[in-house]
Amino acid sequence: MKNFFIRTISGIIYIFFIILGILHRHTFFIVFSIITFLCLHEFYSIVNIKQKINTYYLYCLGGVLLFVTAYLYTSGVFPYSSIFLFYLLYIVFISILEFYKKNQNFTTYITLIFLGQCYVALPLSLLNAIVFTKNIYSYTLLLALFVFIWVSDSIAYIIGTNFGKHQLFKRISPKKSWEGFVGGLIFTIASSFVFAYYFSNISLYHWIGIATVITIFSTLGDLIESLIKRILGIKDSGHVIPGHGGFLDRFDSLLFAIYALLFYIKWFIQ
Repeated sequence: MKNFFIRTISGIIYIFFIILGILHRHTFFIVFSIITFLCLHEFYSIVNIKQKINTYYLYCLGGVLLFVTAYLYTSGVFPYSSIFLFYLLYIVFISILEFYKKNQNFTTYITLIFLGQCYVALPLSLLNAIVFTKNIYSYTLLLALFVFIWVSDSIAYIIGTNFGKHQLFKRISPKKSWEGFVGGLIFTIASSFVFAYYFSNISLYHWIGIATVITIFSTLGDLIESLIKRILGIKDSGHVIPGHGGFLDRFDSLLFAIYALLFYIKWFIQ
């Protein structure tokens, strides 16, 4: 009961900050800049278990720089693509810095550093392209992204725990089942009807499509983080959120779902 209470309280606080980050463009900027930093810090921390990467706070700030430049560009504050040169200069600086450390594991280190940027910073920065259309902030798709992931994860867990018999990917995550995945997909599609009712500017057909791709790619994101943890020999990416693990444990599904949602929007809606 004590553990359940802790999980509930920390879960409520977590949801509060996510909602706070969704409702307004300014809070979106603040909350998701912080999330980018914390997720990168956690990624480099767990990688540091196997490979001693020093000064990784600098790499966390680089990810925040990418998010900030994406925000300034998509929001229209600085509507010139040249702003991304700052991040490119950062990449050059990091590469030179690592080179002059004369580390024998230069190739491994630089690969892991840029993996963190691509795995965490890039998709979170692309959230800006989802919420800003012609410099106008809209939280609808961002809200749908989180709701669909939560519905999919929750239902998949409940159905998988009680009825799961066929493992989805035994080698990576033995507890995930096809029954849970299909159940999560069905309920997520059902929840898309609610969005179609309240946000009719997007057709029901597209809401169903969005729910489907988010469910598929959020599951993929979860599996990939499970693979990373299995390779590193750890259970959780961190212990920052009591009863829920680390930030990467909470946002792993989001990272790949962002790509899927953005592709769907650009290809089928806009």
